[in-house]
Amino acid sequence: MAEFSGEPRGEGRRIVVVASRFNESITVPLAEGAVSTLVAKGVAFDDVDVVWVPGAWELPVAVRRALATGKYDAAVVVGAVIRGDTPHFDFVAGEASRGLMEASRDFEVPVGLGLLTTDTMAQAEARAGGAHGNKGEDAALAALEVLDVCDRAFAHDEGDEADA
Repeated sequence: MAEFSGEPRGEGRRIVVVASRFNESITVPLAEGAVSTLVAKGVAFDDVDVVWVPGAWELPVAVRRALATGKYDAAVVVGAVIRGDTPHFDFVAGEASRGLMEASRDFEVPVGLGLLTTDTMAQAEARAGGAHGNKGEDAALAALEVLDVCDRAFAHDEGDEADA
């Protein structure tokens, strides 16, 4: 049996961060957290592109267009959908998440999910650098780790000994 795990290594990687402007007081710290984490893990600053879209609904199409270029090893997505008094939340949060998952599956490229779906602004603030950390950082780490584990588990020749 072979067992594989990855490390969040960014050297030689090119990453796109796609961020929603809606709820900007939340999404700016999430995007900043993602970028600073990518750079801290070895991604060259010039190899990180940040793309801003109006809201969470627009995240999947922007990610798909970015991945279709073939320029990026992974995407990190940040946004915030905060529940209100209408069912709008349910449609936007679910469909945006599904669209991002489909982009990752279709392009076989990791998409780190930093799309907050919270009941209140206070919950979002707690996850954008507050008491619950910065989910933009977590999404960046996840994307890099998946890249590394995929390289380790699937990029070797069948006859080679796996580097677990």
